[in-house]
Amino acid sequence: MTRIFALFALAISLLGSAMAEADRPVLVELFANQNCPACPKAHRTMRQMSDEREDIFVLTWTVNYWDYLGEPDPMALPVAKDRQMAYTDRLSLRAPYTPQSFYDGAKECPGTRKKDIRRNISARLKARDETAPTLAWDGDGVRVLGESAEALELTMVEYLSGDANATGMVNPVTRADSLGLWMGEDESFPITCERSCAVLLHEQDVGEVIAVLPLN
Repeated sequence: MTRIFALFALAISLLGSAMAEADRPVLVELFANQNCPACPKAHRTMRQMSDEREDIFVLTWTVNYWDYLGEPDPMALPVAKDRQMAYTDRLSLRAPYTPQSFYDGAKECPGTRKKDIRRNISARLKARDETAPTLAWDGDGVRVLGESAEALELTMVEYLSGDANATGMVNPVTRADSLGLWMGEDESFPITCERSCAVLLHEQDVGEVIAVLPLN
């Protein structure tokens, strides 16, 4: 009986851990371009990861700096290049590249290397701080729950999903806007979402991602 109780307790603990990870997914960001020969493989890899796991949320940002190699990518956004450059500078990397993937803006690797991708996801899950702020939908907007010693920024991202996404990419971003800074006060940030949307809570100036809340 004691052994059965112990196994039951372990199962409950593992279930609780899985639910917590699903509630606080790792943000995986892939930077790509249609003129990048290795990017189709990265898109397939991210699709597989997204289908296999509930503890990640994938966004694909299309950069424009490879447009001179062929037809300009219609999905390219200037903000995608700026975001990738900011991550590259903050992590002291030599240069941006495609297909490059980032994990909560804190780790990176080529978007085709499954072993490294899984390692980065695991590392970010292990680094989770259960006392860190989280995001919640209150019916009209998004609230930040918790406390922080510094002001944090919220960014709303629109992306294509479901039948609206015919690109082969996972959640390709179509727009990104700052919602402003959260100063620790109890306030709601209004959201107007025409497509599928997600809200990112992160350190200022494209810093490390604290939380992500998909709203689709």
